[in-house]
Amino acid sequence: MGIITLEDLKNNEEVKTLFEIADKQLAELGYTEHSFRHVGLVSKVAGDIMETLGFGEREIELTRMAGYLHDIGNSVNRVDHAHSGAILAYQILTKIGMGSKEAAEIMLAIGHHDEGSGGAVSAISAALILADKSDVHRTRVRNTDIATFDIHDRVNYAVDSSKIYVDKDKKIAVLELHIDTDICPVMDYFEIFLIRMTMNRRAAEFLGLKFQLIINGTHLL
Repeated sequence: MGIITLEDLKNNEEVKTLFEIADKQLAELGYTEHSFRHVGLVSKVAGDIMETLGFGEREIELTRMAGYLHDIGNSVNRVDHAHSGAILAYQILTKIGMGSKEAAEIMLAIGHHDEGSGGAVSAISAALILADKSDVHRTRVRNTDIATFDIHDRVNYAVDSSKIYVDKDKKIAVLELHIDTDICPVMDYFEIFLIRMTMNRRAAEFLGLKFQLIINGTHLL
């Protein structure tokens, strides 16, 4: 068995094909962007969280790979995409030479990243959740007609700045957003993302951190 890296996944034709199909499906359904920009960002941010907290190089790399593959299940169906994606990821990783133990760690994290059925059950899954649920931004909105925005389009479009960071010494994970309130009131953000914020809080706690939410400079959590 070889040492599989994030670059191996980025260069893998099967992975590329599945993400292209996933993005095509989600575009047809009207969902926000979940393809290469999103998974690339989640991969980097999740790995950075692990690095800041002092985890080892291989755990950081596994986290980056989990972040990159976490939405691959959208190639099957948006419904239950975390579980189908976890199984797909395990099959792909073992096929290209990753050992079953590492592949299973990635499978576990992907299988628990969705708020409908998941939650932090490992450090990798916790970092993945924090990175994934924090990617709220207008660049993800596909709809170009503001007049036809639903609440998800409106909230994402209103967020013109989004970043999450971890302070190891203060033991905090902070999600900082700037929302254009002319487009969307802050309350609308909570209406659709309250469950995700609860998931973020529990993921942060798994890593020994307190989750904080700052919107337009005001601490809300």
